[in-house]
Amino acid sequence: MDRSAENRTMTLSRDIAAPVAVIWSAWTDPEALPKWWGPDGFSCRTTRIDLRDGGEWVFDMIGPDGTVFPNHHRYTRVIPMERIEYELLWGENGPKHAEASAIFEPTGHGSRITLRMIFSSDAEYQEAKGFGAVELGMQTLGKLAAFVGAA
Repeated sequence: MDRSAENRTMTLSRDIAAPVAVIWSAWTDPEALPKWWGPDGFSCRTTRIDLRDGGEWVFDMIGPDGTVFPNHHRYTRVIPMERIEYELLWGENGPKHAEASAIFEPTGHGSRITLRMIFSSDAEYQEAKGFGAVELGMQTLGKLAAFVGAA
């Protein structure tokens, strides 16, 4: 990773007391994913989801106050039980603001999930950091842990 990309990278990680297969299923099941995705108090409304190489998830995250945040994940690489790589777009077919990956690793007590986002620009990175993307991302991983019964 070049120095410029390193400065635009945000990494979040959480250990979850559940096997990788359980975490993977929660992440890749089109019915399950919208049930836990997003920070505390947020819900998801899916337009379409197709989690495979070349697939996509078009959805709205709805905040506690009813604010709608359009999202589009375009999946570029899916390695079963190991990693999902995707682009984050602002709304359906909107501008790309980050390249992301979710990495699934077994541990002695369950699994470690690592989210990595490389933002398109320093401004995108600073904006995400400023609105609390780290804290909100950790809340999302907490909801995943609760969903699989390992919180």
